[in-house]
Amino acid sequence: MPEQQTLPTINLALQGGGSHGALTWGVLDALLEDGRLWVDGISGTSAGAMNAVAVAHGFAQAAQQYKDPNEAQAAGCELARVALTRLWEGVGTLGSLVWGTPLAAATPMLGMMNRWFSPYQTNPLDINPLRRLLEREVDFDLLCAAKGASGPKVFVCATNVRTGRGEIFSGARLSADAVMASACLPLFFKAVEIEGEHYWDGGFSGNPALHPLIYQTETSDILLVQINPTEHHALPDTAPEIIERMNEVTFNASLLAELRAIEFVRRLLAEGKLDARRYKNVRMHHIDGGALLAPLGADSKVRADMVFVRKLFELGRTAGQNWLMAHHRDVGVRPSFNIADNV
Repeated sequence: MPEQQTLPTINLALQGGGSHGALTWGVLDALLEDGRLWVDGISGTSAGAMNAVAVAHGFAQAAQQYKDPNEAQAAGCELARVALTRLWEGVGTLGSLVWGTPLAAATPMLGMMNRWFSPYQTNPLDINPLRRLLEREVDFDLLCAAKGASGPKVFVCATNVRTGRGEIFSGARLSADAVMASACLPLFFKAVEIEGEHYWDGGFSGNPALHPLIYQTETSDILLVQINPTEHHALPDTAPEIIERMNEVTFNASLLAELRAIEFVRRLLAEGKLDARRYKNVRMHHIDGGALLAPLGADSKVRADMVFVRKLFELGRTAGQNWLMAHHRDVGVRPSFNIADNV
């Protein structure tokens, strides 16, 4: 195993998108199996937050078992793969559910009901099997207690209903509540209350949030795993297609704004107009799962049978392997994603 300092270090930014997060599982599995990257921080929203805490859970377990950082790194990669597999195989048992609530796509009557009734009426007990699965597979006490080299820092974004601003949960504030808040679609679930505030899905304010990776880690490289399509070439002309495209635009807006800011700072640094000692020159990398998933349609985001989840996993695993072959050598050296040409 190479020494710690010889491994390129990277941050991971994981988008949300319902069961399409299984594609991100595949990407992560490829990266972890390869083992040639040291993950400094992970920012995740919704399904991306689930993936983030599962990876961190594996590394925190390894840190308990191994004192040598190289041994902990190798064991952490394997234990993180196990944690991700257990989590997504659990999701695969939920069937045609929207994170525990029957799908509008699967039951058209429910889709109509959601236009007239809120989850405070249709799901007054706030039942969500995903919470039980998450609490069973991820030890949040262990994550909160993790220090220093125990694994990647985790940042989970949720949207404060009162202020409309994104809230980042990390360190001692990481909890199942925080992850469930990050994945709380307001037409299906009650707002999640944390510390007296109520939260909805983090996709409204940061999908995912990049700024914690810039300001709260030492690493300049960020790999964005995007599962929400940016472009939509056909003009939507039916009500479901229009709603789908509206959601795609909404859940990408904050990400595109942050990417433009990163590109702006990079350009000013290159021109010598900013102090390089004060501003980080972020090197962006990108895996475009959105392009792979676009043909499946928005309805598939709530499909959670094991056959479909495994199909997405394999798509993501191939995408991760392809990215490693093409761009592993770029990490720590140059960006492999040209923001100016893509945003």
